[in-house]
Amino acid sequence: MENSTQVVSFVLTMYGNIGNFKYLYFILAMLFYIFVIFVNAVVIVIIYVDRNLHEPMYLILCGLLANEIYGSTSLLPCLMAQILSDTHEISVSYCFIQIFCIHTYGGIEYSFLTVMAYDRYVCICKPLHYNVIITKRKIQGIIVAVWICIFVEVGVLLTFTIRLKLCGNTIDRVFCSNHLVTQLSCSSHTEMSHIHDMVFGLVFAVLMPTSFILFTYIKILAVCLNSSKETKQKAVSTCTPHLVALLNFGFSSSYEFITERFDMTFFPYPLRVISCVYVLICQPVLSPIMYGLKLSKIRHACKNFVTSKML
Repeated sequence: MENSTQVVSFVLTMYGNIGNFKYLYFILAMLFYIFVIFVNAVVIVIIYVDRNLHEPMYLILCGLLANEIYGSTSLLPCLMAQILSDTHEISVSYCFIQIFCIHTYGGIEYSFLTVMAYDRYVCICKPLHYNVIITKRKIQGIIVAVWICIFVEVGVLLTFTIRLKLCGNTIDRVFCSNHLVTQLSCSSHTEMSHIHDMVFGLVFAVLMPTSFILFTYIKILAVCLNSSKETKQKAVSTCTPHLVALLNFGFSSSYEFITERFDMTFFPYPLRVISCVYVLICQPVLSPIMYGLKLSKIRHACKNFVTSKML
């Protein structure tokens, strides 16, 4: 067994040697970050200022878009700093902060997508009881509860990782990963960290919400098969953005979960880098664009907002 050392920083090895291209990559990353902040913030402001959008569904969407800003902020500022760096080192404290932010982003994202699935289920399958079952006060409580529960859950996960004695400081990623940090442990007694990681990652964060989402869409499909054409069109228009966001996040986060635990070096280097950051880059762009384009109320509110500012 290797002797443990006092690790003061980690080296993110996936950046490699990008040479003079780093300035181009930095500018692209900065423009992308500005765009993510802008598009998500615009939709949030539109929902806030338009009283017609002060409905439970749009409150959930505001929580989702705020989380997109939070998730992209957990990666892109650090990514830009590392692009310009020659050593690609990150302090231990910042590494754990980044792990906390990225894990909470993923948990909150999937939780909001699950709440959205339930909202669509009630809207389509129990339309007469929607205003009784889904209220603004209830949704506000759910949003607060989601943030608190995920923050506490990830905080507990990190307490196991922080206490580990490490025998290395290299992480083959462009950002810090809880699983890869635990792999650097000198001790063979890392079972609690791995057990909590698997329970949180698979049972609570994946299997339970996935089962619930499948249940809601099976019910929605059953209702649509026996409904009028108008009901089917309503279901398609309101569920399409959610399904696209759900499938994109589900597949990309599952792929990231797998690549952390298995050797993927046989993949071309650019593909490994892109797939590594995809979930934290694509989802924050996809969500506001999909909901902004597909939900007619938001489109009309955007047009009215722009028109009123131009007059």
